[in-house]
Amino acid sequence: MERFAADPNAPLAEFLCFSVYSAGHAFNRLYRPLLDELALTYPQYLVMQLLWSKDGRSVKEFGQALRLESSTLTPLLKRLQASGLIERKRDADDERVVRVHLTEKGHALRGQAADVPGCIAKAIGLESDELAKLARTLDNLRDRITVESENLADTT
Repeated sequence: MERFAADPNAPLAEFLCFSVYSAGHAFNRLYRPLLDELALTYPQYLVMQLLWSKDGRSVKEFGQALRLESSTLTPLLKRLQASGLIERKRDADDERVVRVHLTEKGHALRGQAADVPGCIAKAIGLESDELAKLARTLDNLRDRITVESENLADTT
């Protein structure tokens, strides 16, 4: 039988969605002990990664980069602010825009988190070119699913 057949009676292991779902859970289990040491959840770690690469991003930029709605993003940012890692401020030029900045504690955490990507790459055990190809494939899949889900939403 062809793997990932469209047969609704196929075993669960043959559903692509289950493979993606279970891989996501495996990633969470892999990251958890590393991020527990940093007192971060995985979504918080992603926010911090974005800030470490470019401080002062707008909340809108986070939503676009992480593909999160503001109803999910706002509580996440509030928790990071309560932990003293970030601060949120209205933009001086446009008060409708909220910008997120690292605090000293947030900057310092970068050094503590520096080993996380290497630990994950080592645990996965793929060469960098294989990882890049897999990431591109998953990004393309996500983009196709996003377009299709928007098309389905438009027809309902």
